Amino acid sequence: MTVGGGRRSGRRVLSGVIALALLAVIAFVVLRDIGGRTDPAPELTAVTGVIGSEKLPFFADQRVKDVFAANGLDVRVDSAGSRQIATTVVLDNYDFAFPSSSPAADRLLAARPTPRTYAPFSSPMAVATFAPIVDLLTRAGVVAPGTQTFDMRRYLELAAASTRWDQLPGNTTFPARKDLLVSTTDVCQSNSAAMYLGFASYVVNGEAVVADPAGVAAVTPAVQPLFRDQGYSPPSTEVLFEDYQSAGMGRVPMALVYEAQYLAEELSSDPTLPADARLLYPSPTVFSRHTLVPLEPVGDRVGELLTTNPELIALTAQYGFRPTDPRPFTEAITARGLPAPPTLVDVVEPPSYDILEGMLAGLGCAP
Repeated sequence: MTVGGGRRSGRRVLSGVIALALLAVIAFVVLRDIGGRTDPAPELTAVTGVIGSEKLPFFADQRVKDVFAANGLDVRVDSAGSRQIATTVVLDNYDFAFPSSSPAADRLLAARPTPRTYAPFSSPMAVATFAPIVDLLTRAGVVAPGTQTFDMRRYLELAAASTRWDQLPGNTTFPARKDLLVSTTDVCQSNSAAMYLGFASYVVNGEAVVADPAGVAAVTPAVQPLFRDQGYSPPSTEVLFEDYQSAGMGRVPMALVYEAQYLAEELSSDPTLPADARLLYPSPTVFSRHTLVPLEPVGDRVGELLTTNPELIALTAQYGFRPTDPRPFTEAITARGLPAPPTLVDVVEPPSYDILEGMLAGLGCAP
C-alpha cells in the first residue's frame, strides 16, 4: 500500500509540473503576442483624379503619398492633356480633375459647376535649351546679353522669315538645316502648347490678348507655322522634357516646358540635366495656374490639403512649382544653393477658353 501510494503521489506531482509548464508556455505566448501586437492601420479613403502629366512625379512621390495617408486619403491619379481633361475624358470615373491652366478649369466648371476650385501652385512657361544655343540666340538678338530673357518679338520675326539655324551669322556651333523653332507639345492636346499659343498670339495681335473672333481670324495664319513646321510633336510635356534631356541639342535645341520641370530636376538629389543645359524665360510669358476642380466631396479634400498643408506645400516647391506663398519656393531654391530665378514682369494672361478653342480650330484641332 505504501509503495502504490507513493507512485500515485509521484504521478500527481509530475502532472502538476507538466500543467504548470504548459501554463507558463501559454502565458509566454499570450504576453508575447500582446507585446508585439500593433494596432491595425486606419482604413484610407480612396480618391481618384485625372491630372496633367507634368504633375505625375509629384503625386508618385512616396512622401506625398504619406502626407495624404496621414490625412486619411489614398490618392490615385491618371494623366491626360489639359484640353482632353476639359473635353473628352470621362470625368464620372474621377473625384477631382487637375488640369494645368485656368482656361481648361473654366471649361470644366461650365460643364460641372462646383462651389470652389483650388489653385495651389503655378509655373511660368520657359524654354529649356543649351549653352551653345543661348550664344547663337544672343548674337541674333533673341536673348538679352547676360540674362535669361527670350525676346518673343525678335524670335517671331526670325520664325516668320523661315530662318534656319545655319542661316544665323557666324553660326559654326549648330549649323542645322532646319527652321529656328521652339519645340512644343501637340497643341491639340497639351496645355503647355496652348499657353505658347496664348502669348505668341498676344505679340502677333499688337501686344493685346486675343479677345474676339476677329482677332482669332487675324492671328491664326501668323501663328500656324510655329506648330505646323515642327513636324511631329509629343502629346505631353513629360515626353517633350525627356526628349530634351536624352536626345540633346541635335534633336531638341529649344523646348517649351514648365519652369517647374526644369527646376525639379535641378532640385533633385540626382539631377540628370545635361551639363550645358540652360533655361530661358519668354518675354512675354504666361503663368500656368494649375487648378484643381473637385468633382466629388472627397476631391475637395485633396484641393484643401494641397493649398493648406505645410508639408505638401513644401513638397510642391521641391518639385519646382511656385506655391501661392512664395517662401517655400525661395527656401527650396536657397537650400539647394541654386541662383534665384529672375523676377518676371512681362507676364500676360492667356485668352479665354472659347478664344483658345477658336484658334485651335483654325490650327486644325478637332473640337
